[in-house]
Amino acid sequence: MLSLAPTRRAPESRVTDQPVPSAETKAARTLLNAAAVRERSHQILEHGLAGRLRHFTVHPERLDACAEAVVATIRTAYPSLDIPFHARWRHFSAGGHDRWDAVMHGAPWSDAGQMARAAFDLAIVSVLLDAGAGAQWRYEEGRTGETFARSEGLAVASFDMFVSGAFSSRAEDPFRVDADVLLALTADDLAHGFQVSPGNPLVGLEGRAALLNRLGRAVATNPDIFGRHDDPRPGGLFDVLAAGADAEGRIRAPAILEAILNHLGSIWPGRIELGGVDLGDTWRHPLVEAPDATNGLIPFHKLSQWLSYSLIEPLEWAGYTVVEIDGLTGLPEYRNGGLFLDSGVLALKDPAEAAQPHPVDSTLVVEWRALTVALLDRIAEPIRRALGLKPEDFPLAKALEGGTWATGRRLAKERRGDGSPPLTIISDGTVF
Repeated sequence: MLSLAPTRRAPESRVTDQPVPSAETKAARTLLNAAAVRERSHQILEHGLAGRLRHFTVHPERLDACAEAVVATIRTAYPSLDIPFHARWRHFSAGGHDRWDAVMHGAPWSDAGQMARAAFDLAIVSVLLDAGAGAQWRYEEGRTGETFARSEGLAVASFDMFVSGAFSSRAEDPFRVDADVLLALTADDLAHGFQVSPGNPLVGLEGRAALLNRLGRAVATNPDIFGRHDDPRPGGLFDVLAAGADAEGRIRAPAILEAILNHLGSIWPGRIELGGVDLGDTWRHPLVEAPDATNGLIPFHKLSQWLSYSLIEPLEWAGYTVVEIDGLTGLPEYRNGGLFLDSGVLALKDPAEAAQPHPVDSTLVVEWRALTVALLDRIAEPIRRALGLKPEDFPLAKALEGGTWATGRRLAKERRGDGSPPLTIISDGTVF
């Protein structure tokens, strides 16, 4: 990795005549952080423990056995307990090939900032393409001849598009993502890059292309954010976060998420808007309580948090120190959620619902996702206790990677030969 020290800059100050936000706008912004995800998810867990949820029962007495299954996975995969963070970079090493390292040795970057912007470009685009692929889709990697599915396949496919210059508008610099290219990207372009065919369908292809189009629009129309040191590109977010580092070069992990939600909030499909604020991965549940206009709303920000975890390493490669990593939450997706269902910590009140597909905004899916976030908080301590580690040495990001996600996948494979999740979710490719 480049070892150039980061340049410390004082935070920029701007005097603007901004209108005073309304009470609804102020309330909406309180949902654009990880603390809101955690607090409202724990509300749902408390209702579950009291037997008040519509779809699920919660069995906390089975949490220790679930933790033991996770510990067994960790000890098998990481016997030294040297566990990296849960991040997109793990998928770029699918099959044991360190693809990013090869880029690092061949790229013409002259300083750490150029490297970090490229890493941000790759991580942002790849994470946004990382919603569930479906059980049938596969990607055959030309350079290795190996075939990958699901998250690993999506990572390798997006990596191949990146290194081939598919997202760059500069022939001399393929390792970048430019706003104008994203704006013009079509579903056919993605279908070609992801080897999609009638016999190899990818769930939510149109939704993924539209999401990248909106990313391009957000980047192109905000050059003061994304074009401070280059043409507008998603990787310009690196400069925003670097400018917010303290004098010792420390950046808070929750600040990464807040920057993503505030500067990229417009990319999400139109769902719930409050006070002129697009709330993205935020949904309704009748048992969620708040003293303002956000009553009944629960945020998850799954892809944004997954992206936040995935930007930690590029910041550290550039010389910064990311702190408060446990300020982010566990990810409410089907592997972590499947862990709790397949281990019996959660159970459907009506088992027949397991055979039905459910829209992502259904009360059942909202409950499942909220319970997943809250239970990941609860399972972290018994995992640490079994491993003899302290929270500062074993943050939630390592429990996820070690970890809960892999155990969820393992249990799914043991119970269902195709490894499919225990519930079927109808998604547009922009949530899971």
